[in-house]
Amino acid sequence: MDAISDNNPVYERIRETVSGNDVVVFMKGTPVFPQCGFSALVVQVMTLLGVQFKGINVLEDPEVRDGIKAFSDWPTIPQLYVKGEFVGGCDIIKEMYEAGEIQSFFDSKGIATQPQAPEQAAGQGEG
Repeated sequence: MDAISDNNPVYERIRETVSGNDVVVFMKGTPVFPQCGFSALVVQVMTLLGVQFKGINVLEDPEVRDGIKAFSDWPTIPQLYVKGEFVGGCDIIKEMYEAGEIQSFFDSKGIATQPQAPEQAAGQGEG
């Protein structure tokens, strides 16, 4: 199977997802119930920034789980896409957040943010 084939149905599903949603996180679990610490950290950053995003649970679809790694040429999950563009995984998102760069990145892409103090975000995503 050709990894970069335009005829790959998994890549087509991934392309449709990232082009049809401003912010997408391919993750293990869901935004409400992340299944790994790295996915939970990315969800926490999005929550702290008040960024609306679509979470894709790769554990529900082994084809997407493997396909997203080849699609982005990035070996790990979670993966963040903004306006169809691959941004990075957990380490990159964490570094951007800690350096104060991620909010301006979202602003530059026209993505609305509503930053919250960490204690305000603690109850987000429940229910």
